[in-house]
Amino acid sequence: MEKVQHVTPWNSAVGNNDFRPAGRIDLCLRLLARAADNSADCSLMCSVVPAQDSAGERHGLWFRLRRLIIWLLGVYIAIPFLVKLCPAIQAKLVFLNFVRVPYFIDLKRPQDQGLNHTCNYYLQPEEDVTIGVWHTVPAALWKNARGKDQLWFEDALGSSHPVILYLHGNAGTRGGGPRGELYKVLSSLGYHVVTFDYRGWGDSVGSPSERGMTYDALHVFDWIKARSGDNPVYIWGHSLGTGVATNLVRRLCERETPPEALILESPFTNIREEARSHPFSVIYRYFPGFDWFFLDPITTSGIKFANDENVKYISCSLLILHAEDDPVVPFHLGKKLYNIAATSRSFRDYKVQFVPFHTDLGYRHKYIYRSPELPRILREFLGIPEQEHHH
Repeated sequence: MEKVQHVTPWNSAVGNNDFRPAGRIDLCLRLLARAADNSADCSLMCSVVPAQDSAGERHGLWFRLRRLIIWLLGVYIAIPFLVKLCPAIQAKLVFLNFVRVPYFIDLKRPQDQGLNHTCNYYLQPEEDVTIGVWHTVPAALWKNARGKDQLWFEDALGSSHPVILYLHGNAGTRGGGPRGELYKVLSSLGYHVVTFDYRGWGDSVGSPSERGMTYDALHVFDWIKARSGDNPVYIWGHSLGTGVATNLVRRLCERETPPEALILESPFTNIREEARSHPFSVIYRYFPGFDWFFLDPITTSGIKFANDENVKYISCSLLILHAEDDPVVPFHLGKKLYNIAATSRSFRDYKVQFVPFHTDLGYRHKYIYRSPELPRILREFLGIPEQEHHH
């Protein structure tokens, strides 16, 4: 019997339509669609992962920023308590004697600062206290001063030239840039200039305090008077040095040995008002209990520098110089001090003058020495004949 071979037609394949031509096309379409889906999934995943990473980075950045803000806030709140518990911190900030600018200056060599007619001394106001002193002779004597020793400079104080005892402000040393420039100006006008670093400043030995600074100034003044004979001696204080100057002159007036005149450059009324007005206090000025936290520790440390009280007991001519754009000691404090002095009975027989310097001049806190009007101002106020200012 003949074997019959059954051929299954393409369109009769049971349960396996994928092998039909139409099925193969359908399969290809499904594979392409699946590939497209997979590609889309990959694209979606690739787009989602960076988005997730970006969100994570933003979260991490915000977390770090929040921690920084909390840390800064903690420091901001902690500082007032630290200052209150350690009043010595405020004393350091008032004196700033640890800030030695310029740093690499040999105070034994004033000639390095262009002061070729200057001698460096060391005096001892008290036991265990030594202070460094610079004495600049008038420019007219500079040729004679070359190569001379300390004894020659001391004898020169007896020449017919007036003497200015200069009391510098906080920070730096007697060799600070603007200070040295002022010495040159005053020397060119015919003055001896004697200046020094208070105990604890520069190369002077000792611990700073208001009492100690005032005593150092008194010692130098007496040292000058013992050598200057009848020559006029003026006292010039700048910034914090105005506090030392009024302390000194008040004491001199009380013992009836006043200077011929007192010059205050960029003065304040008292240290509390100056601290309240200082740029450093801006971020805490409206802090609850500001006076208790920041100002009382200054007083507790024995620091007052009460210029507004001292001027009521001073009996000598007073000249106040202040720049309107002073960012350290506000102009209004100098003006206020002048108003107090001008109405004080102690000055009724003496000249009291206030000289402002306009903002446009840009003299700020320590550049009044640049004023071309300064020689005229000093000449007219101190009554020195004009010819004595030119050699």
